[in-house]
Amino acid sequence: MRIRLDIAYDGTHFRGWARQPGLRTVQETLEASLARVLGGDPRLVVAGRTDAGVHATGQVAHVDLDDSQQQRMLARHARPAAGIPTADDRAAALAARMTGVVGAYSDVAVTHSRVAPAGFDARFSAVWRRYEYRIGDTVTGYDPLERHRTTTVRAALDAEAMDAAARALIGLHDFAAYCKPREEATTIRTLLEFDWHRDDLGVLVANVKADAFCHSMVRALVGGCVAVGEGRLDVEDVVDIRDAQERVPEVKVLAARGLTLTEVGYPADDLLAGRAEQTRARRDRE
Repeated sequence: MRIRLDIAYDGTHFRGWARQPGLRTVQETLEASLARVLGGDPRLVVAGRTDAGVHATGQVAHVDLDDSQQQRMLARHARPAAGIPTADDRAAALAARMTGVVGAYSDVAVTHSRVAPAGFDARFSAVWRRYEYRIGDTVTGYDPLERHRTTTVRAALDAEAMDAAARALIGLHDFAAYCKPREEATTIRTLLEFDWHRDDLGVLVANVKADAFCHSMVRALVGGCVAVGEGRLDVEDVVDIRDAQERVPEVKVLAARGLTLTEVGYPADDLLAGRAEQTRARRDRE
């Protein structure tokens, strides 16, 4: 039985998603809570690994339960008046049980859990990921209550110029200039949406959506836009940098604290298996 988990976390005190020996990570914390609840040695597969300090409100993972774990999940007591709970009922209750293990006011929570549809793979079935990046500048001032999820830039940023720069980068391109290189990994991505606006408090908020992201891509794209907002680069410059496919010192990778994974998109249930197969085949070729 495969279970889909929807997850939120404050990444401030995690060393990223992926399990690392001796370090506190989101994966290690959640797998430990699953083991407490269901036993065994559960392993999560995640839609997108986040770096140290990056947050999530819409992360997605799946876990495959063996026979023993399924029995433990299904054997939980039920209120007699409620009838006999189904597997879907038990799976839905798993989120609360895991969150109960990590504790009240934890920096990670499982917001929903359910039996995954046939063919679902949290990583390979995904068709897009969406991130938000938040920046406070001298227009907004510094809010200490927002310090864990908002980056501060000591300048008055031109939001319209940043938005124009972001929109100019949309499309299928090689984003090597906006990624930290990894050996034998492609940097070709389809940037589906990229725009900026100021929220009700004046904080600059980026909406960034792509089929997938390479390492540090969002934070580098944001860094390029900030350079435009500060007047150090023109809109045409960020496009020229992208097309040159070489990293430049003018484009800074901004701090992780401002970045949040907000949503992962999947196709209709009957297309999940085909999408996963297609993505695996492409990754193998890469």
